[in-house]
Amino acid sequence: MSRTAEFTRRLRMLLHRRRFRDDLDEELQLHLDLRCQQQMALGLSSEAARRAAYRRFGNTTRIKEKSHMTWGWEWFESFTQDTAYGIRAMLRSPALTIVALLSLALGIGANTAIFSLLDAVLLRSLPVKNPQQLVLMGTGEWDGISDGFAITELYSYPFYRQMQQKNSVFSQTAAIFSMTNHVHGFVVGRNEAEPMAVQVVSGSYFSTLGLQAKLGRVLTEADDNSEGDHPVAVISQSFWKRSLASDPSVLDRKLKLGDTVFTIVGVAPPEFFGTKVGESPDMWVPTSMENFVPPAWGGYKDNFSESLYIMGRLKPGVSVEQATTNVNLLYQQILRGFPDSTLNQENLQKLAKAHVPLTPVANGLSSIRREFSAPLQILMAVVALVLLIACANIANLLLARSTARARELAVRQALGARRTRIIRQLLTESLILAFVGGALGIAFASVGNRILLRMVSGSEDTIPLNVSLDLRLLSFTLAVTVATAILFGTIPAFRATRLQLTDALKDGRGPAGANTRNPLARALVISQVALSLVLMVGAGLFLRSLINLNNVDPGFNKADVLRLQIDTNFTGFKNDDPRLRALYQQIEERVSALPGVHAASFSSFTFHEGSWNGFITVPGMPVNHELDVKHNVVGAGYFATMQIPLVAGRTFGSQDTPTSQRIAVVSEHMAKTLFPNGSALGRTYHIGDPGSPYDQLVVGIARDVKFGSLTETPEDIDYLPYFQGNCCLVDFEVRYTGNFSIMATEVRQAIHSVDRNLPITHVTTLDEQVAQSITNQRLVAQLSTFFGLLAVFLSCIGIYGLMSYVVSRRTNEIGIRMALGAARSNVSWLVMREIVMLVTIGIAIGIPITIAGNRLVSNMLFGFKGTDPISLFAAVLLLLLVAAVAGYFPARRASKVDPMVALRYE
Repeated sequence: MSRTAEFTRRLRMLLHRRRFRDDLDEELQLHLDLRCQQQMALGLSSEAARRAAYRRFGNTTRIKEKSHMTWGWEWFESFTQDTAYGIRAMLRSPALTIVALLSLALGIGANTAIFSLLDAVLLRSLPVKNPQQLVLMGTGEWDGISDGFAITELYSYPFYRQMQQKNSVFSQTAAIFSMTNHVHGFVVGRNEAEPMAVQVVSGSYFSTLGLQAKLGRVLTEADDNSEGDHPVAVISQSFWKRSLASDPSVLDRKLKLGDTVFTIVGVAPPEFFGTKVGESPDMWVPTSMENFVPPAWGGYKDNFSESLYIMGRLKPGVSVEQATTNVNLLYQQILRGFPDSTLNQENLQKLAKAHVPLTPVANGLSSIRREFSAPLQILMAVVALVLLIACANIANLLLARSTARARELAVRQALGARRTRIIRQLLTESLILAFVGGALGIAFASVGNRILLRMVSGSEDTIPLNVSLDLRLLSFTLAVTVATAILFGTIPAFRATRLQLTDALKDGRGPAGANTRNPLARALVISQVALSLVLMVGAGLFLRSLINLNNVDPGFNKADVLRLQIDTNFTGFKNDDPRLRALYQQIEERVSALPGVHAASFSSFTFHEGSWNGFITVPGMPVNHELDVKHNVVGAGYFATMQIPLVAGRTFGSQDTPTSQRIAVVSEHMAKTLFPNGSALGRTYHIGDPGSPYDQLVVGIARDVKFGSLTETPEDIDYLPYFQGNCCLVDFEVRYTGNFSIMATEVRQAIHSVDRNLPITHVTTLDEQVAQSITNQRLVAQLSTFFGLLAVFLSCIGIYGLMSYVVSRRTNEIGIRMALGAARSNVSWLVMREIVMLVTIGIAIGIPITIAGNRLVSNMLFGFKGTDPISLFAAVLLLLLVAAVAGYFPARRASKVDPMVALRYE
């Protein structure tokens, strides 16, 4: 018989097994009747004939079992029987079942939720063709625009073209502008502007990724061969759906960005979100149109306007090492070959030291990966420990239940059940418990991962990450579920079947000490206490670090400052247009006149928003290209708005005009760095090389402030007035008194009274913006605290369950002690002493583990180093308190035992 026919036969047996059973019963009964008739024909009575027929025919039950085995589904029937029995056993112990299911649901749900975020940020591959072949020139840790020499992270467009033409290791090469342009544009035919995220890429971008358009076509090299001649765009599936209602005739529709009208030529595949994890562009336009997308960064033909990532697809058979060698050789040749390369001694030294690493980008580029990879890995370890504690807890409960079921299991073995059969039954019960807990865990995770995403985002605008449940996450949950069943089910199952049948069948009338002295149960409780201590101390460290960060003085007053962004690119004014500066001044004056407003100012940056960095030169001092200064272009009211104190000199005033001497206010640290031997006031410096036109006179020294993060050391910062430069400003700050919502509305109205078309976004407070800068620290502190308390709660249940079981099994012993004169307090101490011993051992084991673990997270802590005695003491105190509460009720119950009742208990 062929395998297909055999499978079909067995499947038919399974689907119609009730009918086959009935047929088998009928056939067996027919054979018995025939044999009975034969015996009656020999002269036996009907009863004697029936007995003789059964005796000659054999054991009908055994015949049925053999027949069932030939049908091929014996294992399935056994499994269904075990499952049904296991469900009934769970329902007979509802309290234990509920505690176990909640423990598992929280443990598995937490693991699935954290893993969903970890997978989206760190593990998931780009939805492109053969992503493992993609590499990036550099590490992807920079973004922005640089004009430095021998930079190995960002590249100019002319450099990209030469690398594309001359390399021998990439089958295809693409360039990506390192920043996404967030602009306000129009769908032509509509009057309302809407936010659009625009990614500038080379014409080879989609072909390098191996992507085809869902509708229309993708960008091609023909769209990227001459500047300004190809205003075309490929839109994303989400933008097509959100803004264009999935219009099937979307091709050739128009989008207006700034002064340029772009034609939609295609819709990207639905699964493609871009190459940056955590960013989801609405559209992609060719680099030939870079200067026509606000804010018009330019640099298409500039050999040293370095703003692009370069990504290549390795040729078959080419290793990363071979590609690195070829790329670095070309890197040297291309930079040396540019006609405007400044090959002085300093630059030649830089070039000699420069090395371009190739970084695999199968998982995409990501700035949030650098920020959240360590916190997510820490949290993954935390929830794994919580699940381990839950498994130990359930194993302890199952051990107690298996002891209570000792007589039942002994009876089954005495009746002939094999030990392996009983172990299979108990493991099936554990699997049922685990799978129900896993199903509840998935339900928790489906809610928890959304909460986690909001926590990671740190604001109402959530990071565009797909954390929904998919096959990968379900596979992870299934693996975790099976692992938990094995962890908490195997040992109790094997131990429950290792019985002395005679003692077990007496139902406790054998020696009690064997039942109550259970070293495995105690070891599980000790392990729970040790792991709980580790988690609680870790939570304490992260909480204290968060408190230290919140107490950092940023150097400015973050309270009562409204902060928003205005897209002034929408006006169409160029950066050097005097009308743009006049617009800034009008808005500042109009808002400053509002009741309750104390000061208002534009700025190019506020806290934790990036920076414009560059080197400076001081007359009479040697050029130091390593001196990195953060430039902030601001309005005259900026220092009053931010309440940054002046240490010396003055701020900007009416005497400072676009045609007067260019001035600057510098930070204390910058003043000390540049002019260590005297006052910085009245001194000058150049932004860039000595020959640059940006000659700044220092008129004031401001207090040092935190610019990029709360953990940074003092930075070199200068403040430049916007009315003396060409800069597009979007940040606007207002110091106010009163209600935030009312003030936000009035500020909006004042801005729109100047220009009613100006888009206003990201209305928040400076306090909230500072809080968002420590989102990852807050995430770890809050979740580690939650899971630490959960671990302590599970340990509490474990201690309570163990001691309740011990008290119930030692009732006879307690009765004897009390009958012999033991006081109730002595009986209570008998129970509490064991609890104190277990918790003390757990703490003693947990302390060295905690100290070792602290070293792994020391780089994530702020304001202290090493083990924190306060956190350790608080965790130990909490565990002792919880253990006392968990043991109080069993101890109290033990002290209330009636000796006469206890002596008859067993």
